[in-house]
Amino acid sequence: MSRAYSDITFTPTVRALQTHLGSRDKYAAFDLADDRRDSLGPREAQFIAARDSFYQATVSETGWPYVQFRGGPAGFLKVLDDKTLAYADFRGNVQYISAGNLTVNDRVSIILVDYAKRARLKILGRVRLVALDDAPDLIARIEGPDYRARIERAVVITVEAFDWNCPQHITPRFTDAEVNALTAPLREEIAQLKARLAGATAP
Repeated sequence: MSRAYSDITFTPTVRALQTHLGSRDKYAAFDLADDRRDSLGPREAQFIAARDSFYQATVSETGWPYVQFRGGPAGFLKVLDDKTLAYADFRGNVQYISAGNLTVNDRVSIILVDYAKRARLKILGRVRLVALDDAPDLIARIEGPDYRARIERAVVITVEAFDWNCPQHITPRFTDAEVNALTAPLREEIAQLKARLAGATAP
């Protein structure tokens, strides 16, 4: 866990529970770590660029959390710089729960998962909602020209902290593209064997 992430998530209540349950010593060293990890590096940027989805948590003015699945073409969550992420908020079911929550509480928590490689990146940040007419250059940077979906606004996230999770308990899952890539050599070998077999049995 990173220093910045522990500073935010290890509240006094969490630290008290860690002490009570015997795990405080395991995490105490993070309080003194020099590497805060509150700026994204090349590893994080590459990981984010490969993802076609993530989970986003916001909190309403009544204190209830709301977790939303966000999906799009791979790389739709853009790394603008080492402290800034952004994505195009596509028109959906027009409930506007996440957008509404973010107008009263700009805090956001994001989890991105690579199920095939059993890797998980968590990001904490603060959000600014940007109207289409207010930042045409930004919209041009984050829109996908080949993705036919209506953009309602831009969501700009200032990164406060990030942390990589251990792979424990992540069940490997594979997309169609990943399955096709993994099985391509087998399908090519089968095709060659069929061709050889057809040639050997031809009259």
